[in-house]
Amino acid sequence: MHPSVPFILAPETWPFSLELLPQPAYMVGGAVRDALLGRSREYLDLDFVIPADAVKVARAIAKHYQAGFVLLDAERQIARVVFPHATVDIAQQEGASLETDLHRRDFTVNAIAYNPHTQEIIDSLQGVVDLQQRLLRMISPKNLEDDPLRLMRAYRQAAQLDFTIEPTTQATIRSLASHITKVAAERVRVEIGYLLATPLGTPWLTSAWEDGLLAPLFKNATRESFNKLAAVDTAAALIAKNWQPLGSQLQEYVRDTIKTTWLGIAKLACLVHSDPEAAEVELMRLAYSRAEIRSVTTALKLSPQLKVANMPLREQYFLFQEAGTVFSAVAVLALADDILVEPISGQKSLCVYAPLISRYLNPDDLVAHPTQIVSGKEIILALKIPPSPLIGKLLTEIAIAQAEGKVSTPTEAIQFATQLLEA
Repeated sequence: MHPSVPFILAPETWPFSLELLPQPAYMVGGAVRDALLGRSREYLDLDFVIPADAVKVARAIAKHYQAGFVLLDAERQIARVVFPHATVDIAQQEGASLETDLHRRDFTVNAIAYNPHTQEIIDSLQGVVDLQQRLLRMISPKNLEDDPLRLMRAYRQAAQLDFTIEPTTQATIRSLASHITKVAAERVRVEIGYLLATPLGTPWLTSAWEDGLLAPLFKNATRESFNKLAAVDTAAALIAKNWQPLGSQLQEYVRDTIKTTWLGIAKLACLVHSDPEAAEVELMRLAYSRAEIRSVTTALKLSPQLKVANMPLREQYFLFQEAGTVFSAVAVLALADDILVEPISGQKSLCVYAPLISRYLNPDDLVAHPTQIVSGKEIILALKIPPSPLIGKLLTEIAIAQAEGKVSTPTEAIQFATQLLEA
């Protein structure tokens, strides 16, 4: 075995027995690349190529271990076995030989194969040399053209691996950039999401825009948009330093089913039109979810309001109500605007935002997190009025009065509501 190959390639670490794989069988792709780089993986994501019966083999492994089975591509014979802590994809070899299959892949570093039966590394495209030089080199322009998502994937992998893109490869990507529009928006969005989630992705997103890949997707993005992306990273670091819980929240996903972080939402807001309604149209066209679109438009709408000095408590209440869980993205976007004007202004702005951030981080703060001391039903019964939108307005006024210290018990709340009706 190659001396730098760690345990990830060792069959005893896999969730299934090597005996269930036919001979020959080859591990390919990211798992081999990462193993040779010494990158560990908590969640194993393994890809295998076998000469024949790929779906049959995958189905047999799934049945043997009572694991999940997914048929990914019946025509190309690709199937997935899903274990609790690992995913195993088994694909039928494309072409008459393994070498033919490897020559159809995207970059040389992803075209290295490993035979677990013999512990042999197969590297016909010199991918190991490119790994050592930390270079992403295309196998051929045709391979990139055949699946234009690979154009965007180059920037994502460069960011994840801390690699550079080989000059001829990057020039080829520029020449093929317009082909990105042939790819389903959902697929492109996943690659962009990876780049938005980390500061390492910001310079590569900027390069992707300079090379013409992002312009067809984000038509309103300008040089200033990418300067603001970098400012968001700086703002996020400042927030994490001064308010660690808010910094942690920026790294959380919008929802468990949506793999976009709140930091990603703030960055996405930099790439679209500054008008929330126009931004909504853009994001719908790119097939973002309702939750992501609402989060971005809320951040765009509310971030300027955060800058208001000595904001009245009533306005603070409505700000928090509208922001909800989007508040972290609102805060980092507002701070990024200040950093763009002048880096030192970011430090000054922390003092302006501190009271609002402190309120948000305090679960007992009645302005940011109001608690209902009387229900709508209780108001209806006590005041003998029919259900109507008026009930919601009364509850809002009671919540604000509670935050201002004017009411603190259900009885006082009912009396306050009565006075409002009589006024």
